[in-house]
Amino acid sequence: MHINKTEVNFQQIHIDIARNATDDFNLFHDPHKWHEIKQNPFGGPIVLGFQLESFIENLVSNYRIKNNEIDIISDNELHFSNYQFTFANAVKPGQTVSLDIKKTQIKEVDGETILSNRIAVKTDGQLALMGYKKESTKALFLPNTDFSNIEQLDNFPDRNYISKNGFFLKRKFMNTSNAKNFLCGSFTDQSEYFDELNDTANFPEIFPCSMISCALLEKALKNNHNFKENPMVYTSHKISIDKVLLGKLKSNIALHILIKEIPDEENTYECYGLIHENKILYRGIIYLTSLQSILK
Repeated sequence: MHINKTEVNFQQIHIDIARNATDDFNLFHDPHKWHEIKQNPFGGPIVLGFQLESFIENLVSNYRIKNNEIDIISDNELHFSNYQFTFANAVKPGQTVSLDIKKTQIKEVDGETILSNRIAVKTDGQLALMGYKKESTKALFLPNTDFSNIEQLDNFPDRNYISKNGFFLKRKFMNTSNAKNFLCGSFTDQSEYFDELNDTANFPEIFPCSMISCALLEKALKNNHNFKENPMVYTSHKISIDKVLLGKLKSNIALHILIKEIPDEENTYECYGLIHENKILYRGIIYLTSLQSILK
């Protein structure tokens, strides 16, 4: 049964706002350079993957409030938000984008409560993205990673590899203006998160995660990847976010993004967002594939 359905139309201005807010220089989103991509089948720019997930985040948040699920999350200490999505088709400007949220399932797994909603995004009736949004007590993805024993990441140069563990480091700084713009590009009212008159600044979940795209692009750029001849696209995201640490984010806090290709899994990356004292704000597994492999 469909519980909630919302329709919007992304335009190029929404794409530009989102890509500028996150420093995403992927040619797929550029209104002037998309045609430089070899055999680009999309016929124009496409919406950012994290932009769609931000759109989902807001509607799920409103769904939680409407269905009185906030107390369940608080009472059961469900401190992690988890996003698990597979990308089926690109979303283009002007297309009608619809979001369906299925009824919340509350399950006990190994003695812990998990809230779960199945979600589907469609463009002009065709499936574009599908997966789950879950609330849990522990991270559902890469739960055992620990960076407490490595040197403070402030001491490492930006856009470089850390020799001790092979991760590529991209450093970003949380900024309320960029977060507001990202929300606007995702059809989300910024006043739900930021209100200067009431001294309120709550960064949304997906915004710091969206910097993963910039980090992956910077890594590829350092490795002399040819973005025009061999463009890459997302196939799947699995991300867990620590909402307790998210609540402590302030403007100008450094976010250290660490990414590393998983051995024996080509174009699959471990991605982490760390803040002060190397605490893990988010962790995720990001799956990419070449456009050429899709076309074949």
